[in-house]
Amino acid sequence: MMGKTIGHYRILEKIGTGGMGDVFRARDERLGREVAIKLIKPASSGNRDHLRRFEQEARAAAALNHPNILAIYDVGFEGDTPYIVSELLEGKTLRARLGNNALPVPEAAEYALQIVHGLIAAHERHIVHRDLKPENLFITHDGRVKILDFGVAKLQAPVEGDRSMAELTTVTKRGMIVGTVAYMSPEQLRAQPNRPVDHRSDIFSFGGILFEMLTGHRAFSGETAVDTMTAVLKEEPPVADLDQAAVPAAYQEIVKHCLEKEADNRFQSAKDLAFALQTVSPAPPKPVRGRKFLLARTAPWAIAGIMAAGLLILAVLLARVPLKPAYKQLTFEAGTVYAARFSSDGQNVVYSAAWNGKPVQVFSTVGGSLPQALQFADASLLAISRDNDLALVLHGAHTAQLETANGTLASAPLAGGAPRELLPEVRWADWDGDRKLAAVHYVEGQSRLEYPLGTVLYQTSGWISNIRFSPKHDLIAFMEHPRLWDNRGNVCVIDLQGHVRSLTPEWESESGLAWSPDGKEIWFTASKTGVNLSLRAVDLNGKLREVFALPLAITLQDIAADGRVLVALNSRRYALGYTTLGGKVDADLSWHDWNSARDISPDGKFVLFEDSSEAAGPGYAVVVRNVDGSLPVSLGEGSSGGLSPDGKWAISISTQEPRQITLLPVGAGQARTISITGLDHIHHGWARFLPDGQRIALVGDQSGPKKRCYVADISDGKAKPVTPEGVLCGPLSPDGRSLVGNAPGRSIAIYSLDGGEPQPMPSVEKNFTPVQWSSDGKALYGYHLGEFPSRVYRIEIATGKETWVQELKPSAPAGVVVVMNVVVSRDGQKFAYSYNQTLSVLWVISGLN
Repeated sequence: MMGKTIGHYRILEKIGTGGMGDVFRARDERLGREVAIKLIKPASSGNRDHLRRFEQEARAAAALNHPNILAIYDVGFEGDTPYIVSELLEGKTLRARLGNNALPVPEAAEYALQIVHGLIAAHERHIVHRDLKPENLFITHDGRVKILDFGVAKLQAPVEGDRSMAELTTVTKRGMIVGTVAYMSPEQLRAQPNRPVDHRSDIFSFGGILFEMLTGHRAFSGETAVDTMTAVLKEEPPVADLDQAAVPAAYQEIVKHCLEKEADNRFQSAKDLAFALQTVSPAPPKPVRGRKFLLARTAPWAIAGIMAAGLLILAVLLARVPLKPAYKQLTFEAGTVYAARFSSDGQNVVYSAAWNGKPVQVFSTVGGSLPQALQFADASLLAISRDNDLALVLHGAHTAQLETANGTLASAPLAGGAPRELLPEVRWADWDGDRKLAAVHYVEGQSRLEYPLGTVLYQTSGWISNIRFSPKHDLIAFMEHPRLWDNRGNVCVIDLQGHVRSLTPEWESESGLAWSPDGKEIWFTASKTGVNLSLRAVDLNGKLREVFALPLAITLQDIAADGRVLVALNSRRYALGYTTLGGKVDADLSWHDWNSARDISPDGKFVLFEDSSEAAGPGYAVVVRNVDGSLPVSLGEGSSGGLSPDGKWAISISTQEPRQITLLPVGAGQARTISITGLDHIHHGWARFLPDGQRIALVGDQSGPKKRCYVADISDGKAKPVTPEGVLCGPLSPDGRSLVGNAPGRSIAIYSLDGGEPQPMPSVEKNFTPVQWSSDGKALYGYHLGEFPSRVYRIEIATGKETWVQELKPSAPAGVVVVMNVVVSRDGQKFAYSYNQTLSVLWVISGLN
């Protein structure tokens, strides 16, 4: 064959073999250039089906002209042997590039976007590839991706226009399935005549390829072809592979959305898919100088994946929700929307937000123009009255749940004027029809619903959020959360005499609530699992319905009188940072999307944290991760406490009743359950070893409304109180004889474990959160909740003198709501911390029912 001339092409060498033909390097003697020629295999030359498909490849590919699709120059027959002449590519297939390894996220993202751009060009010509796989994707030496082999492409009839174009079946004449099983869509495998395969089949195949690029493993596999087909039809791709590969959450959502079993639930076009990929793919990160952390170099990709998901939702929303609703985007900056409300006439939207790392401000979309900042300093919006009076929180600190804590309730006219302060320690408020306010007042560890102000309608040791008056102002709806810092809870309604009813079961996550205009339903956003909230409705009899669901988070803000719905589309994560004294670059040690820092090992080599993400499940997980950024290790289920003095054991507190304490080995060994006696309830979120390693300090109660700090002996589990009711555990002294007591709203004090009067520290500010006792016993390390940039301080116990020690700097500050769960090593040299990062896009949706 070498040296033979076909037409005006001289064969130089064989360079590959495909399913139907051999590929040769050849020289175009007429134009003086090298090309590739594909000839059908001699064994197939008499097979009409193969000849038809070979001819179809030429017909389909020659119609396309795109830099990400192999260019076809010529087509012809050498006797009875057909051939196709194409551009000659130098490089390797994606299969060869992959081997059995995952690609770095930036590289995978770049290839993915090029593949999708090629698909857009094909789909616009009504051509479906139907056999996308790594073998049919070629990467040139300059990084260009080329889609090969449209030999099984299906020409679709256009949606409108020429309906006479030939439409070929999904199966061959003998019923053999066309395509490669592991990457084929469920509808291809089913081959149902009444459900023809369309362009969304390529989107499914692309999802399988993206999964493999990111993880190094196929999304669907089995020992036999039948096993693989069964996996495609019935099984979900292994999420653990994505988690193990530390794939950013937004890319995981794209993969999952591509691999939906039903075509109607996938991205509905390659353009939508390209938009999603472009949204989550930032410019390549710059090299990090100074001390090098593995994740510090790759963190911008992981962070960007989460941050950009708010914009990604647009494509997902349009793909998943019926076309009847209409959407209007209101915000375009990078940052967080804390609250938003329609004005009384419904013509404008007022909202509080923090954009581009700047402090929170109140904005108004006056007259439908670009938002204008209102002149309120350090204020967050809570509500708008029918007379356009604003309820604001002044000088508050935002929590991980986006509520404003430790602030002062104030009122101010929307038209302008200084706010009038009304009540301290308020987190939520709403107006009735007579310009009176209901508010959630936080007093001595109790969350109180007051109406009017000063009159307690309801109180709980958990927390209350999202209070809203009904249109008739005779009922108040709210969300009740039984555990602090946890947004699990249910939707309740209370009348003005204080009679409360729960309308829903407990949701794993809930936030955002408003009444329907007719007052017959309460709309809210909640999720049964994870933090991706869906819009739901419940009537006053407890009948639930789902309005619509998205694969990413949505938070209901308000509903106008004409039924328009105001929502914030949020990408949220609770990230984990780490740095050392004097460090210039903070490492990102995050895993999944919801990590709470708990402790640093005595040798400083690893960080203990709690994973409460959807991936961890309802029981959460206790996890350790080396500070060099190597893969984390899950020690077991539960809410994480602290490490033993020798670093060999971690405390786990069960999240389900009955609560119990378990000691999990950090290395080899067996878990040990401690039967705690003397307590009715153990509260998760805080538990620490005493320096002797034989006792544990924890938070609990004895059938009373108020929690307190207890110390339990590991050997017998007996717990005894060491602080008054309402005073929780804080840092333990290095000699194990004292601890710092934390009481919300009070000055901190030092309590002896042997009893006696506490030693007050009145010079310390109320918002100072102590987290560690220094090794010399003379000082406390801590931080000021709500401060950003956040700093770690050292306070001398004897004098109250405060010294700034270290600034905590998340690598991407936009959208950082609060830094909390700060951990400091006993020597004050190492720091781990968690921070809530929420990026929001505000939308108005019309036409929802």
